[in-house]
Amino acid sequence: MRPPRRFAKEKERGVAIISALLVVALSAILVSGMLWRQEVQIRRIENQRLLAQANWISRSALDWTRLILRSEADTSPTVTYLGGVWGVPIAKTRLSDFLGQIGEVRSQQGAQTFLSGSIEDAQAKFNLRNLVSTPTPGVLTINVEQIASFQRLLALLGLNGSLAKTTALQIRAGLAQSATRFQTQSSTNNTTNTTNTAQSTMAAIAQGGGTGGGNFTDDPGLKDADSNSPVAPLQVISVDSLLDVPGFTPEAIERLRPFVTVLPTTTSVNMNTATPEVVAAVVPGMNLSQAQAFVARRETVFFHDVGNVQLALTGAGVKTTSIDPNLLDVTTKYFFIHGRVEHERAQVDRTTLIYRDLGTHTTRIVYVRDQP
Repeated sequence: MRPPRRFAKEKERGVAIISALLVVALSAILVSGMLWRQEVQIRRIENQRLLAQANWISRSALDWTRLILRSEADTSPTVTYLGGVWGVPIAKTRLSDFLGQIGEVRSQQGAQTFLSGSIEDAQAKFNLRNLVSTPTPGVLTINVEQIASFQRLLALLGLNGSLAKTTALQIRAGLAQSATRFQTQSSTNNTTNTTNTAQSTMAAIAQGGGTGGGNFTDDPGLKDADSNSPVAPLQVISVDSLLDVPGFTPEAIERLRPFVTVLPTTTSVNMNTATPEVVAAVVPGMNLSQAQAFVARRETVFFHDVGNVQLALTGAGVKTTSIDPNLLDVTTKYFFIHGRVEHERAQVDRTTLIYRDLGTHTTRIVYVRDQP
């Protein structure tokens, strides 16, 4: 039988060992947690650095694209057609390949960076902003001719044509709350007329607090004369904004997306780049088969001016006497630039709307939107 004191000492020694093991385990847990948090923080900083670098690369690619648009405007200021340099998309390419072509000594640093993108003619689509006109400063009116064109486009795509008027009412109601509601642009002979001055604003206030004397609605498509709604309508700024218009579904919007857009100002349609559906919609009395024949002829020789367009329409069997030549054009001022940058773990997928001023030979960024 063991002595009690010796047994007590062994018991205390066992407790001390267990306590030491617990302290070591707790310390290991704390240290591993600290190391893990440090690793996560380092990873987060690296991701931020990579994303910042990808954003700068995307910005550089955008500047390069704007240079292409400016240089092409210098060589051919009156015509924009699909065969131009701007119409050639860039497949997924290493950044080091671009840098190596210009003799950059650090070109190999871009071996893990890839660029791709394309330029899209925004005026090849039907501009929903055209549904609302500004005949005089401070007054917004619905454009009946453009509503008829949009109805034809909806019918061609198998959608309800009555959505055209509802869309126009929604756009007009949204513009009534916008600071740029009086901004317009005419395309006759490629001239720009932008009206967004203090006099316009004062005229709007004089006619009813910026609402055009009660000509607007906050309840589009339901009560056109009711302007007492406490809820201001959302402004239509993109095709996705049509989800706010009663009657549109996500499926209908996806069907419309290749053929419509929303630009800051009213614009004409570039007949050198428009699709057959858009051509058939904007030209009264033209069916889809005639528009397809018109586009097929355009692929052989592009149109140099609106006169060539009218001759081609006449050749396609369309009466041009009822067509407003101001709605047609052969040059473009608005372009969508779609760019994608893959920089190691960082990815930037971005769409930028560019305005090209043919008078000053400059380009301006209208907006930049990151794609999900």
